[in-house]
Amino acid sequence: MSRLVIHGGRPLTGSLPVSGRKNSAVAVIPAAVMATGPSTLGNIPDIADVRTSLQILEALGVRWEWTAPHTLRIDPRPLRSQRVPAALGKRMRASYYILGALLGRIGEAIAPLPGGDDIGQRPIDQHLKGFTALGAEVSVARGDVHVAATRLQGARIYLDVVSVGATINLMLAAALTPGVTILENAAREPHVVDVANFLNAMGGYVTGAGSDVIKIRGVEELHGAEHAIIPDEIEAATYMIAAAGTGGDLQVENVVPQHLEPVTAKLREAGCEIREEDEAVRIRAEGRPRAIHVKTLPYPGFPTDAQPPMTALLTVAEGTSVVTETIWENRFHHAAELQRMGARIRVEERTAVIQGTERLEGADLRGVSDLRSCAALVVGGLIARGTTRIFGLDYLDRGYEAMAEKLAGVGAFVERFDDDNVRLEPEDILPDSLEGRPGA
Repeated sequence: MSRLVIHGGRPLTGSLPVSGRKNSAVAVIPAAVMATGPSTLGNIPDIADVRTSLQILEALGVRWEWTAPHTLRIDPRPLRSQRVPAALGKRMRASYYILGALLGRIGEAIAPLPGGDDIGQRPIDQHLKGFTALGAEVSVARGDVHVAATRLQGARIYLDVVSVGATINLMLAAALTPGVTILENAAREPHVVDVANFLNAMGGYVTGAGSDVIKIRGVEELHGAEHAIIPDEIEAATYMIAAAGTGGDLQVENVVPQHLEPVTAKLREAGCEIREEDEAVRIRAEGRPRAIHVKTLPYPGFPTDAQPPMTALLTVAEGTSVVTETIWENRFHHAAELQRMGARIRVEERTAVIQGTERLEGADLRGVSDLRSCAALVVGGLIARGTTRIFGLDYLDRGYEAMAEKLAGVGAFVERFDDDNVRLEPEDILPDSLEGRPGA
């Protein structure tokens, strides 16, 4: 079983590069299928969700190749199928973007109901409502969603709830739909804007992305284009939070500081010093953080994906913190594992009350069924005294590229093991340089 072994208590110092945004990559890749020719996508992270996306393209007949590290060339011309295989589609939620992409391009698509993290119900009713408004017939049978239309027409669509997935999916379908489509109560997240920018680079006509009203004027065809996706602010937030918990001095590079403002504001409130540059953010922390209250909200509020790592940080804050999760009803999987490290967390429905303790202790932990909750365990291990082993990294690999290598590059003692035939104890892998250090 894959595992991370972390000997905690070391401050993160130096510079750490952030990869491209996962949530952009898994939407832009299906969007490239809508074009009449090849597209080149840059800053694509090498993560499990991207690899799954590329396997889906293969199943559809689409050609792709890595032309350089983090650069993909996608040729949609050989497209031969409209069905996403169930085994692939259930690996991640974002497989449903093929529905909007293929509905727009060929008028039909079949994909399984969403998979991915176990963080609560993931209804796609807003997606289906929008497809129906555009003129598609929608059916759900045996776990598959089937959308088909002989003729689509632009429409005004009001989303009953703010949904990033529905906003992007309907933008994709509407890009090649005759007439004007207006999405009201649309999601405003940066990756919504990123997808809109890519559609426009392909010859689409999308305005208003980043606001709650998006207007799409359908065009007859989209051509191939070059596009570099935005940096991953959730990866950046995770490392900033880890630096705050370890008393580090860390510069996180290849970021858009504006995208990080909700997290930056809370870290400043917790007592961290943060300096923003054009494409970097530097965070310095000394001593224990102060207790704060956090409430997740749609962008530009505090992101739900940063909640688990922030919860891990607050386990060692001075005072009592309250974390309220308003997006997902089941997003405190990490709490029980952090309790094994000595954290004092009480979860009541969507609220966690955290009584800060002076320090966490290393422990053997199970990689829980949520990408960001796994990241929270890594943050806990970096903060804790002693050795933490995190077993089962499948969820973590879905969204973090080369995490062990990046952390080791800024002073963390962390190693990854993937050989199921080797069983190593902590003393077998910790470097000799740890002898005599506090907590070693």
